[in-house]
Parts: sequence; structure tokens; C-alpha cells
Amino acid sequence: MFFLIMKLQYASFIIPIYPGSSEQDELNRFLRGHRIIQTCKELVATEGSANWAILVEYLENPEKNAGESVKSKVDYKEILSAEDFTLFSRLRETRKKLAEENGLPVYAVCTNEQLSEIAKRKPKNLTECMQIDGIGQGKADKYVPALLECINSQDNENSPALF
Repeated sequence: MFFLIMKLQYASFIIPIYPGSSEQDELNRFLRGHRIIQTCKELVATEGSANWAILVEYLENPEKNAGESVKSKVDYKEILSAEDFTLFSRLRETRKKLAEENGLPVYAVCTNEQLSEIAKRKPKNLTECMQIDGIGQGKADKYVPALLECINSQDNENSPALF
């Protein structure tokens, strides 16, 4: 029988009551990155202003559990050439606009992995884009034309001017 022993941890935060503070962003990042057991929140006065005192009880995420693999983040700047990374960045901007226009999360338009492949392959048409894993007819019809336009505008900027 296998038992995984996970250690209970505590973290405390003091957050200004007004929204949008850097402390609030720090707390949100922390909460997203840990397995939260419970939180306690209390309004306190510190240094003449009102703040939230927040105590977070959490389990530290183990690096690797038995039989589970932890997916690491990919640094596309390291795996793409400088030219491909520039295009990848522009494709991400285009994807963000498409997602906002359609009320979708960005990954529903295309994943970073798909955009990376598009940046490497520089497809010329819908059919070539559909050869990339995860891009079917639906995505090709809805989103690929804008991505192809982004590729073409990148190509036009990189080509030498003719006199």
C-alpha cells in the first residue's frame, strides 16, 4: 500500500480593501499555484487604514507524485528561432483579439503549442493549417484567416524593399 504524506502549510497576507492592488495579484497567484484547504479573512486596521488579513491553509503541491507527471511550462523563446518567436508573439496578440471578439478564453482559439507550430511552419492556406494537431475545419474557418493575415503581414515586413 502506498501513502502520500503531504505537509499542511500556512501563508498570511495583508490586502488593502480596495481592488487592483499588487498584494491582491500576489494572493491570486499564490492561490492558483497551491491546493487550498481553507481560508480565513478578517477586516483589520493597520497603520491607519483598513485591510483584509487573510490566512491560507494549503497543501504544498509535490513536484511529482507516484505515477503522476507534472507538466512543465514551455519557454517558447528558447525553443523557437528569433524570427519564429517574433511571429509567435504576433500570433498570440491576434489570438487574444479573436478570443475577446468571440467571448472565449484564448486557448479555445488556439493553444500556445498550435501557435508555435504555425510560427515554425508558416502555413500558406487553411489546408496547411489543418495539418497541425488540434486545428480542424471549425477552427480553420473561424480563426485561421486572421492568423494567416498575421503571417503574411510578418512576411511583408521581413521582405526587402524593391526599388
